[in-house]
Amino acid sequence: MATTISTAYFVGRSEILAWINSTLQLNLSRVEEACSGAVHCQLMDAVHPGMVPMHKVNFDAKNEYEMIQNYKVLQDVFNKLKITKHVEVSKLVKGRPLDNLEFMQWMKRYCDSINGGLMHSYNPLARREASKGGKEVSKKSAASQSTTKGSTAASKAQSSHSARRNDASFVNPTNQAIKASKPSVAVPAYDEQITELKLSVDSLEKERDFYFAKLRDVEILCQSAEFERLPIVAAIKRILYATDDDASVMAEAQAMLSHQQQEAEPLSPIAEASEERASSDTQKRKNIMNLEVDAAGISTLSPRRRLSDVSDVHCGGSPLMTY
Repeated sequence: MATTISTAYFVGRSEILAWINSTLQLNLSRVEEACSGAVHCQLMDAVHPGMVPMHKVNFDAKNEYEMIQNYKVLQDVFNKLKITKHVEVSKLVKGRPLDNLEFMQWMKRYCDSINGGLMHSYNPLARREASKGGKEVSKKSAASQSTTKGSTAASKAQSSHSARRNDASFVNPTNQAIKASKPSVAVPAYDEQITELKLSVDSLEKERDFYFAKLRDVEILCQSAEFERLPIVAAIKRILYATDDDASVMAEAQAMLSHQQQEAEPLSPIAEASEERASSDTQKRKNIMNLEVDAAGISTLSPRRRLSDVSDVHCGGSPLMTY
């Protein structure tokens, strides 16, 4: 039975990162770091143990063709599980934050739908060792986590030392504690605002690229040889290549079309041919009528008129009347 997960599922970036790092024991700082597809494969391996051939997964993928191989492994797993999810590999491998965040939101929604998101007795380090570059990733994550823990401990010691100094220096320590706590509250709020702004910028860039591609298709069509000389194409080019936002550009394009229409007002070849044919038929009818009138006139001559004609011929010295 095919599995369908709603795409309209929003999870914050920080929550996504915390979930990935805790599930796979990684130390990702950005969602787009998972663009190689290896993290997605191991997440599927966590919810479906043994379903993913981890020896085919490459955690050291740097080039797009290497990342595509990881997504092929992921797509094979989707096909085996009959998951109807289209993976836009060409966008994910570019490392764009918005595309990777949207797909990772879907991944979390799917993993949460399997056994309530519980992954008992799963050892991500051991499973990752079978993959190419998996050991190196685990070592880097462990080193980063130890460094983070050390810096956290040092910051805690420094903060406690500063607190003692503040207690000795100031009469009212309560106000100082409130002032010190304000930056820790404000920083996450700024992080959320920055994340929202980045998502908004990515969405606007996608919309811009979409409409630019449409305009480019129109331009290519207008530059083709069979359409380049048409008046409508010239008007479209006038609008496309306008360098300002003046409203007169549209009026100029309409004027170009009106001028071309006025020049094209003479009759078409079909109308001219029909007119010539009609005039020819009229002339033929006139010639036939003249011939009929002449014949009728000859046949209706009176005997006296015919005798006069004979005498005229005799007087004229016609060879037929000589003796």
